[in-house]
Amino acid sequence: MPDATTRTERTGLDPAKFRDPDVTADGSQRAAVELTALRTLWFNTGTLCNLACVNCYIESSPTNDALIYLSAAEADRFLDELDADFDAHEIGFTGGEPFMNPEFMTMLGSALDRGYQVLVLTNAMRPMMKCADELLALKAAHGERLRIRVSIDHYSPRLHDLERGERAFRRMLPGLDWLAANGFHLSVAGRTFWSETEARLRDGFRRMLTGRDIALDTADPERLVLFPEMDMGADVPEITTACWGILDVSPEAMMCATSRMVVHRKGEARAVVAPCTLLPYDERLQMGETLAEASGAVKLNHPHCAKFCVLGGGSCSKA
Repeated sequence: MPDATTRTERTGLDPAKFRDPDVTADGSQRAAVELTALRTLWFNTGTLCNLACVNCYIESSPTNDALIYLSAAEADRFLDELDADFDAHEIGFTGGEPFMNPEFMTMLGSALDRGYQVLVLTNAMRPMMKCADELLALKAAHGERLRIRVSIDHYSPRLHDLERGERAFRRMLPGLDWLAANGFHLSVAGRTFWSETEARLRDGFRRMLTGRDIALDTADPERLVLFPEMDMGADVPEITTACWGILDVSPEAMMCATSRMVVHRKGEARAVVAPCTLLPYDERLQMGETLAEASGAVKLNHPHCAKFCVLGGGSCSKA
C-alpha cells in the first residue's frame, strides 16, 4: 500500500507541514470541518484499473490493488446503516475503474433499489461496455437516478492521451457515444491542468461533444466538472481556522462536510471509512469501521485538503 508519509516527503512540500492534526507548522490552530449532514456516501470499488494515468491521484493501474475489490456484502453493510440512521440521497462509485470489480453491478443495483441517486465515475471503456445489457436494464428500471460521469481529461485526443496513454481517447469514444445514444444521464469530468481559461475549456468540450451529436450543456458545472489539479510536487499552504475568514470560504462548503468514502485496504479484514474520495491511503485520517464512527470532524491535515478543496473549490459530488 502506498505510504502516506512517503507520498508527502517526495514532493516539494516543507517537511514540517501536515504533521500535527491540531497545529500547523507555524503553530496556528489547524482548520477542521464538521459533518453537517451525510448527503453523499462514496464507495471506492478498488484501485485496479485498465489504465495507468500519469497523474492519477490514487495511483490506479492494472497492477495496483492497494485498495482491494470492495465486496457487495461490505457495501450493503454500509448501505444498511445509511438507510437506518442517515438522510443521504446520493451514492457515488469510484475506483480504479468500478466496472472491473466483479461485484460492482450487484452493488450498483442494490444502491438503486434502495432509492438513492447513484453517480458512477468511469473511463467508459471496455470494462463498462461488457456490462452494457445490465446497465440498460438498470436504466430502464431507475431512469435518471442512474448517472454516469465519464473522465475525459481534455477535449483534444493528443492531450487526453498524454495523461491516459496512447489511443485512450479513441478507446473511450465508443462508450461515450453508447451512453449518449441510449439516453443515460451523462456528465463529463475534465481537468484544469492545461493552462487554459475555464471558458476556453468549456467551449472546447462543447465543440468536441457537439461534433459527436452529444447534447450536453458544458456551461453547466454539474454536467462538465472541471477538477483543480492535485500536484504533489507543489508546495501548498496549510489551512488554519483564520483562513475561513481570510479566504471568504465556508467550512460547510467543503466536500467532507457532507460526504464520506468507504475503502477496503489490502490486508485489512473489513472496509473502513475515509473522509472523502481524495484520501484513501492516509491511515492518519481513517475514521472507523462504521458511518457512526466516521461522523466526527475532519482535520484538514493533508495537502489535498488545501489544494483541491479549500483553494481549488473542488468537489467530487455536486449533490
